Amino acid sequence: MAGTDWVQNKCLIRSPSCCSNPGDRGTGRHQGLSTEQRPPSWWLRRDPVAGKDTLPAADPWPRTELTPPRSPASVVCACRYFQGFLVFLVLTLCLLAGLLHLDMDFLTPLLRGTTKPPVINIMFLKTHKTASSTVLNVLFRFTETHNLSVALPEGNRFHLGYPWLFLARYVEGAEPQGTGPRRRFNIMGNHLRFNLPEVQKVMPKDTFYLSIVRNPVAQLESSFAYYKEYVPAFRAARNLSAFLASPQTFYGAQPGLLNAYARNNMWFDFGLEPDSMDADGPAVREQLVELERRFGLVLIADYFDESMVLLRHVLHWAPDDVAYFPLNARSPRAVAHLAPCDQERARRWCALDWRLYEHFNRTFWARVDAELGARRLRAEVAQLRARRAELSRLCLQDAAPKNKSQITDAQLLPYQSGEADILGYQLRLGLDNGTRRLCQRLATPELQYMARLYSLQFPGKPPKNIQFLKG
Repeated sequence: MAGTDWVQNKCLIRSPSCCSNPGDRGTGRHQGLSTEQRPPSWWLRRDPVAGKDTLPAADPWPRTELTPPRSPASVVCACRYFQGFLVFLVLTLCLLAGLLHLDMDFLTPLLRGTTKPPVINIMFLKTHKTASSTVLNVLFRFTETHNLSVALPEGNRFHLGYPWLFLARYVEGAEPQGTGPRRRFNIMGNHLRFNLPEVQKVMPKDTFYLSIVRNPVAQLESSFAYYKEYVPAFRAARNLSAFLASPQTFYGAQPGLLNAYARNNMWFDFGLEPDSMDADGPAVREQLVELERRFGLVLIADYFDESMVLLRHVLHWAPDDVAYFPLNARSPRAVAHLAPCDQERARRWCALDWRLYEHFNRTFWARVDAELGARRLRAEVAQLRARRAELSRLCLQDAAPKNKSQITDAQLLPYQSGEADILGYQLRLGLDNGTRRLCQRLATPELQYMARLYSLQFPGKPPKNIQFLKG
């Protein structure tokens, strides 16, 4: 019977009319009740003496008195009171969370009913001089914690074919064995020049594409310091200001691949041509739209903590998954401060990078507004920074980074390049095994971490040879 549940011959009222019987007009305990409020006809019996319907003397289940159902108005009123109470409760919790800067994630299961599983298939396009080594450390730690696989450079290499366009054969273990299928990996993050068809050969179909960009002025300044003796265009320039005064003189009419670091380096890393496009033309706009469609999130190095907060929400990760120590960072004395005129020259020289940065800076903050909002972002950034300070006190000598002369553990010694003075970390003495393992993962530089994961993932192959550690 529609609208009615029957349990041991009992009508459970779901709506005001589900048990009504317009033809029943008897008297008795139900006398004076409206048609909608009266008991159902199956609950009455005919009294042959009185000639009227009465309630049975003995009910099928124990009770002291037949209580008439509540009126529809009272039911609706009660429901509204209950709904109002729930709204009041949620608003009160939100207010408390805002005042106390609490993480609201604990409310997600209550408000949505379910939690989403963490994203584990991730392709990170590691752009150059954009804090990408720190992001890679976050991904490597997640890989190790969750026993995932990572696409690593084959043999003794430390990048995936850069500066040439990426090919699947640059990945160790990616080539199919015999007639078997090609192996797929959970995480990919070493330096490569993006080439989507080849990336798709080694990554699953549901891969999340991630990258990071940085203000091109700061990115070019960092590249000049790091690659000064490696890049032909930088080598002859006395300093970055001299280079920017006449960049084409140093860059040359026929730039080689090694000069990719000297102009529009981020645009080049995304697999695009750094010299052949008008930065204000329609082709650039089309490329930006296509990149936005492919990459689920592009982080902003200039707002790194905010980027980590948004990243963990997008990937459904835990707060400690994105806790970090800055890696491959220079000492402040090694950072050049450009005059305003040189900054403007850098923006013009790297116009494609500037367009890339402007575009993804807009999309980043739009995503923050949509998923977090200003108040929650501030609260979670404060939590992330407090956690980093706590881990620094727990793990590090003097709770601060060290220069290379102060680091005694070779596994924590950062690679030095050009004029850059790269800082690293020295762990505190006396840490227990579990704490030391946590701290070591946070502080391990990119090359040593990659070598360790390679040995874990391919135990039958010779370990990677890190030459600078032997000098």
